[in-house]
Amino acid sequence: MRIGAIEAGGTKFVCGVGNEHGAIEDEVSFPTELPEPTLERVIAYFRDKHVEAIGVGSFGPLDLNPHSATYGHVTTTPKPGWNGYDVLGKLKAAFDVPYGWDTDVNAAALGEVKWGAAQGLDSCVYYTVGTGIGVGVLTEGKLVHGLIHPEGGHVLPRRHPEDDFPGLCPYHGDCLEGMAAGPSLEARWKVKGQELTPDHPAWAIEAYYLAQAVTGSILMLSPQKIIMGGGVMQQSQLFPLIRKEVQKNLAGYVNAPAILDEMDEYIVPPGLGNRAGLCGALALGLEALARS
Repeated sequence: MRIGAIEAGGTKFVCGVGNEHGAIEDEVSFPTELPEPTLERVIAYFRDKHVEAIGVGSFGPLDLNPHSATYGHVTTTPKPGWNGYDVLGKLKAAFDVPYGWDTDVNAAALGEVKWGAAQGLDSCVYYTVGTGIGVGVLTEGKLVHGLIHPEGGHVLPRRHPEDDFPGLCPYHGDCLEGMAAGPSLEARWKVKGQELTPDHPAWAIEAYYLAQAVTGSILMLSPQKIIMGGGVMQQSQLFPLIRKEVQKNLAGYVNAPAILDEMDEYIVPPGLGNRAGLCGALALGLEALARS
């Protein structure tokens, strides 16, 4: 079985071919440019791959309603040229195969449940913290869509008492993404996050914001696992800081061993590492093939 997988990120696209066991057999990546040249490179990659289905996990926001006239489109993204672009339509014109279509973070959550850190569970929340912040939600074995889909990167956190940074989000200013995504770290501290030392006060402030979002997810969604990936979360010192802040925020109210005694196994990095998104897209493709 050969399934195509596309992790369509705001910074780069990753395309691959994998099988029903979650193994990626071939992959390629390239920068995300304007839609037409980017999708032409995608199509050129798959032209000789003979895939049976394609799964796409994309940056958003997206139209995920199959009954909508704009199903398969990117919607209100601030990324130049992509607002309103028909990603799925472009691909369907090139390859007549079943398609899975979802957000990149929902895809990553699905991949982690099938083959990663949440394997065997029927719920998890996946955070990616990088150029932006996205949140994928899987509950009772299904990815959450609803009105559109989760946009947990744009929740409004309580401001850290020592932080006067105005925020960078073009829509909301000091939302979670505006305060804690990679570009916000760089704008606040005047250097890229990876150049900050592990004991720099930046990380306590970062953990303060991210822990508020995680706390809200626990209280609202009661997931069996919280998974945190993306470039910013490569700073491993963030995990203990976030876990400590979450426990402080919950104050013993959620009476579950995972929270009270097993936090190191509850808030974790992706089991699939930097392939969570691509493997998740593979899982979307497998689901699309099964539905067909």
